[in-house]
Amino acid sequence: MLRTFREFLQWRRGDCIVLAEANVLPDTDMEYFGQDGDRMHMMFNFQVNQNLFYALASADSRPLVKALEATKPRPATAQWGIFLRNHDELDLGRLTERQRQKVFATFGPDPEMQLYERGIRRRLAPMLDGDRRRLELAYSLLFTLPGSPVIRYGDELGMGDDLHLPERNCARTPMQWSNEPQGGFTKSSQPHIPVIAGGPYGYEHINAAIQRRHPESLLNWTERIIRMRKEVPEVGWGDFVIIASGDRSVLIMRYDWRNNSVLFVHNLDARPREVAFSVGLEEVDAEQSKLLINLLSEDHSHADDSGRHRIIIEPYGYRWYRVGGLDYLLRRTEVDQRLSRRFPKQPARSDETGACGEIGTSTRRTHHRALQPRSRGR
Repeated sequence: MLRTFREFLQWRRGDCIVLAEANVLPDTDMEYFGQDGDRMHMMFNFQVNQNLFYALASADSRPLVKALEATKPRPATAQWGIFLRNHDELDLGRLTERQRQKVFATFGPDPEMQLYERGIRRRLAPMLDGDRRRLELAYSLLFTLPGSPVIRYGDELGMGDDLHLPERNCARTPMQWSNEPQGGFTKSSQPHIPVIAGGPYGYEHINAAIQRRHPESLLNWTERIIRMRKEVPEVGWGDFVIIASGDRSVLIMRYDWRNNSVLFVHNLDARPREVAFSVGLEEVDAEQSKLLINLLSEDHSHADDSGRHRIIIEPYGYRWYRVGGLDYLLRRTEVDQRLSRRFPKQPARSDETGACGEIGTSTRRTHHRALQPRSRGR
């Protein structure tokens, strides 16, 4: 049925994407993707989502790494949708009881913040106490975990929730476009769900119009990080490797694609951490590993004589590095050279090629990407 549904949609509109919302265990994922990638184009990665919030609550990246490894297998033509919050509660049903209680205590300690004894019905900004450092850390993880990032409307502004509303409606309040009446969302004096007014998350000062005018606002920061994410296609197209940091609070990931690599470091802890690590590239790529170019600041890293990098990362800090300098476009190849070295071209016999000297094969992975429609005013 899923295959037929996809075929019908693509017949009607060839560039459509089917995004599945299926909170299932990793060994069931292929039933939705299809072994040949002919069912769902994308799925929300609930396994990573739940363990990501546990990592943020506990400053322990190890369960998140296990979730990333468990959901790594997928068809080459399929992709994960990585998200922080959606229109429902934050479902913690796949965590252990101890892990779930840790997330509850950190992000939703009051019973009115919880739902169905397994979820939290809050928006992201209130869960993180409106702390800009923690919000940026969460979004940095969103944009650098393997898959296509999916953002809930209003989270780019730091919108809040209204816990007076029943169940899931508390996080479904209207978009806050401006400081005009009803947040500029409607001319009606009584919208179906009331706009958040007053308090730290009221539309009077948390809205798109005001934040567009302030260069350092969360909205403009999010726009810049999205632009930078588009400049690191390795995340969406490449394969990832977890780099040992020696500290469970620090997550280090490297992505490789077409002879280029990027590396991301995240400190989940409220304290600064110092870590030493090797990039992990070998042979002809080892020389490139000696230089890490920071894509978000001028804080670049040079390896020591042993080839290891040492960095001190601030509380809730993050780093986006490109391995080997900014000449990556010159190094980008049509086919990953690592694959070419593993499967070298073989000279062909004359009866196979005629006048040509050899036959070569190329391997290309094609990942579908989710294209999110533009919202008004952004």
